[in-house]
Amino acid sequence: MASRGSFAFGPLPLLWQWKEHIDRKFMRQFSELEPMGSRGNGKMGKMGQDTKSPLLLPHPLASPMPCAGCGSKVGSTVLEQALARIRQEMPERKRSDVLLGLDAADDGAVLQVPAGQVMVQTVDQFRALINDPFVFGQICANHCLSDLFAMGAAPQSALAIVTLPYATEPKLEETLYQLLSGAVKVLHQAGAVLVGGHTTEGAELALGLSCNGLADPNQLWRKNGMRAGQALILTKALGTGTLFAAAMQLRAKGRWIEAAVEAMRQSNQAAAEGLRQFQTTACTDVTGFGLLGHLLELVRASQVAVKLDLNAVPILPGAKDTLAQGIVSSLYPQNLRAAQQIENLEQVRNHPLFPILFDPQTAGGLLASVPLEQADECVKHLRELGYADSRRIGQVVPQEKQRSITIQV
Repeated sequence: MASRGSFAFGPLPLLWQWKEHIDRKFMRQFSELEPMGSRGNGKMGKMGQDTKSPLLLPHPLASPMPCAGCGSKVGSTVLEQALARIRQEMPERKRSDVLLGLDAADDGAVLQVPAGQVMVQTVDQFRALINDPFVFGQICANHCLSDLFAMGAAPQSALAIVTLPYATEPKLEETLYQLLSGAVKVLHQAGAVLVGGHTTEGAELALGLSCNGLADPNQLWRKNGMRAGQALILTKALGTGTLFAAAMQLRAKGRWIEAAVEAMRQSNQAAAEGLRQFQTTACTDVTGFGLLGHLLELVRASQVAVKLDLNAVPILPGAKDTLAQGIVSSLYPQNLRAAQQIENLEQVRNHPLFPILFDPQTAGGLLASVPLEQADECVKHLRELGYADSRRIGQVVPQEKQRSITIQV
């Protein structure tokens, strides 16, 4: 008869065998994957590739999961075919100051800065907020170029940073073609060219542009250029953050989203040129930090204060409704921290329009300061240029109190 102690060890070999079996079964989930697209028709092989393709050669070391690092790059064939279609349907714009660009296929673009000018550089990138890659390409290009317009620079060139959702090669090519076509259309309209970029595969569609612009160093708009006695001009309505948050919750009306998309597709270039005619001294674009966040950047840099007319702030259709329902962007709580700079916060924090001040914008408008006596004429001119929601929303005043923003309602 076995001792009492031997019973404690008797079952262990079976226990460990069972555990090893479970571990092996669990780990096989990560190595023995069901081929993408195999459910239903069985026509797709690993990574969604067409198994009938004569170029698809099985390899014993081929990874069944998407690789990271440079292995996540989009294949050269997809890239070449998409760019060839763009060149065919949208002839490449030529600039004499772009010495090497897409047509050279070198390791980098080579640009020339004309004598007497400086180069202004900016970069932005974000996930797609709509499922139309062509329209998204336009929106993203407008958004990325706005920093150049806000500084008074003329766009010269751009590099694209693209993430395409995992898909078959034909789908990758079509998505890339649509996305870059939208971006290139906006770049060409602005007088700029696409000179290169980088493409990878990932979980979601995303696009970014690193943009270059040229400017006279003596005519740059800086955030420290606001002066007491000036008026504040805003060129576009606010509300894209709350509207697309509502769309994600299936609580936005189609016409609201359509109006927001049209606003985001409108370039700020003509607005910047229009503002130049009215002695603008400071300018920025209203994007992720919301109206108040970007206004504070101007105020702090210029060491002034602002009286902001909340009722004058233009708002996109539907945004009041979504805010009234408590629908805000995921970035809203961080933007709301800027409220501590409001002098009369307790008097205005419960106003129904108060949340719009912290709503993050995609491809938002320009916020500029112009001489007070020219404000009305400036707004009239902007509306004639097509910026129907342009408004005078406040006045710059001397900084006399600790907090620099006063909200008027």
